[in-house]
Amino acid sequence: MSSPSSAPGRSSRALAITLTLGAASALLYLLLFLFADRLNEIATATRDGEKLYALIPLAVAMVFSFVHGAFTGHFWDLLGLRAKK
Repeated sequence: MSSPSSAPGRSSRALAITLTLGAASALLYLLLFLFADRLNEIATATRDGEKLYALIPLAVAMVFSFVHGAFTGHFWDLLGLRAKK
């Protein structure tokens, strides 16, 4: 009996999802470097009293965490590596 992960089409779909999440993660890092100066300006404004700007780095961190974590999980699943149960 074959496992559901070895079904035809499942592997190509998993690969497509992994590549998409990897590309999204790379794009996020590119955007982070491109907008680093603007993020520094926001950090300065936060220190100068604009307290709501403190939420921007938190939102950026949450987006990075979600996208990169999903990519990493799919990547290891695609390689067949899973934690022991």
